[in-house]
Amino acid sequence: MDFLHSYTGEIAALMTAVFWTVTAFAFESASIKVGSMYVNVIRLFIGLSLLTLFNLLTRGSLFPFVIEGNNWLWLVLSGFIGFIFGDFFLFQSYRLIGSRFAMLIMTLVPPITALTGWFILGERLTLLNYTGMSLTFTGIAIAIFNRRNGVDKLMLKLSPKGIMFAFFGAAGQAVGLVLSKLGMGESDPFAATQLRLVAGFSGSLIIVLLLRQWNGVRAAMRNRDGIRAIFVGSFFGPFLGVSFSLVAVRYTATGIASTLMALVPILIIPPAIILYRQRVTAMEVAGAVISVAGAALFFI
Repeated sequence: MDFLHSYTGEIAALMTAVFWTVTAFAFESASIKVGSMYVNVIRLFIGLSLLTLFNLLTRGSLFPFVIEGNNWLWLVLSGFIGFIFGDFFLFQSYRLIGSRFAMLIMTLVPPITALTGWFILGERLTLLNYTGMSLTFTGIAIAIFNRRNGVDKLMLKLSPKGIMFAFFGAAGQAVGLVLSKLGMGESDPFAATQLRLVAGFSGSLIIVLLLRQWNGVRAAMRNRDGIRAIFVGSFFGPFLGVSFSLVAVRYTATGIASTLMALVPILIIPPAIILYRQRVTAMEVAGAVISVAGAALFFI
């Protein structure tokens, strides 16, 4: 019990990485079946419903009125940036480069989080931080480039657009994480997550209505395989994953939490090989390990 109490934040961050590994596979499948825009709005609705029910059963309240002052503003802004901007591009990248490579590029979240923390929270960056950042970029480069037979120069083996979308996803998650820590304060992490989901779902719904894509949402909801994958991803993502990530940043340093949550590229390799029969090269494994190691070094 003392161990659990002493390392609450670290354990929550590690569990978040496990949850997000499950979520990555689920949303990759759903995005291919029904489209990333529809996945985003439906999974936010499901995640919000689950979290609202949880808060009702545990706190007796449907809405997080316990959050006061300017914290509301930061959490709403965090929901917009993380759930609408970041996750939309992340889901788009799933369709183009797959969840395994998208999660590898998401190891950029710790460096971007630290840079955002330096800009917003005044956190200090050191030479060791920049060394870690260089390692993270090196690991990603090792995994996404290869040397073609008979060609001396390195070639990208992934869609450049998919890589760019994954980077936007990483940036959105990093900025959203810092803003959520700024807005959460001493509030309950699940109440803070609920408010972020309200903001994200409301914004996504407005976008769908403005673009007149409601028929697409209805069609997506009739796709049984797609809905099943969205529900699994929503349970482990917006409900458990995001909530545990806020528990992590509340009880440990943002950098430590981000580093542990960035383990997904390593955790995702065994199921990719065993369950999905994907071919994973030694260089891709090495790139994932180096990238995560760089993220860890970044926060020593």
